[in-house]
Amino acid sequence: MPTCRGLPIFEATPINVLIASMELLRVSQVSKEQALLDVSFTQQHFQNLVIAGETGSGKSTLLRIIAGLVQPDTGEVHFEGVRVQGPLETLIPGHRGIAYLSQHFELRHHYTVAEVLSYANTLSESEAQTLFEVCQISHLLGRRTDQLSGGEAQRIALCRLLITAPRLLLLDEPFSNGDAVHKALLKTVIHDIGEQLDITCIMVSHDPQDVLSWAHDIIVLRNGRVVQQGSPKEVYGQPADEYTAGLFGTYNRIPFAAAASFSPLPGLTSKGKDLLIRPEGFKLTGKAPGSIAGKVVRVRFFGPYYELDVLVDETRIVMRTDSHAFHKGDTVYLWVEPESVWFL
Repeated sequence: MPTCRGLPIFEATPINVLIASMELLRVSQVSKEQALLDVSFTQQHFQNLVIAGETGSGKSTLLRIIAGLVQPDTGEVHFEGVRVQGPLETLIPGHRGIAYLSQHFELRHHYTVAEVLSYANTLSESEAQTLFEVCQISHLLGRRTDQLSGGEAQRIALCRLLITAPRLLLLDEPFSNGDAVHKALLKTVIHDIGEQLDITCIMVSHDPQDVLSWAHDIIVLRNGRVVQQGSPKEVYGQPADEYTAGLFGTYNRIPFAAAASFSPLPGLTSKGKDLLIRPEGFKLTGKAPGSIAGKVVRVRFFGPYYELDVLVDETRIVMRTDSHAFHKGDTVYLWVEPESVWFL
């Protein structure tokens, strides 16, 4: 099997299946004054984990504690069964096998990319070439660091970390500073790092929409506390609260008092709670039993789809459609699948 510094290119062999079922990381009741409170979770090998939350929710602090760069006030982090020591316990902060890419990375000035990478490189030529191709930087090796775009410099900084052969890669808001083209390229690189180099990743994101398709599990932080943990489908479709719902995009919250207007929809009962329905949960249909009527009050174009603001009695909801046939003032008929409804 081809390798990159001991990191086998992933194949679904029995040994990899066994490793994937083993615990890689354990965070136990970690607290940090004014940042984190009693945070606990585990991560398995090859499990893509996202830590999501608003600015100031404690995401970056948690990532730096995992990396051994910030000392927790209480609690412990164990990586591969070994406790991660904080900077107050060790001469050189950081933990072997864990690599951390900060939002504020730096490269040496007045050097070529090849020179910057050579200082930490212990790979064979073929192993290094594999890594350069995964990071999509082979064409940049002869360029000086002051001739790189921000996105190119970020991929060089990432490659420099991977040369050390980590088993866990921590990415702190990797998409926060790039344009759309760089973001798309970096998403491909991060995917390939996991698939081809067998490196497990944790990603902190201010915009979880960037990682819904990448994550296996999502942890939502609010004011330093874990408010929900689950699969992307669970966190998106069944959020624990309105804060979590808002993190992952547009949603409709229909108050219990207004739920009677939606009761004709099949299988839809309020259960004494407010209803939560994502815009794509509503479907357009003809006038028929089980549908409800609404009036279009606004139309917005988003490229692959349109958003309609629809007034149902006195309740305004947002829905999505790929049809351009609707205009302000039109009457439309809506239907919703019961499994698209959540209760808050």
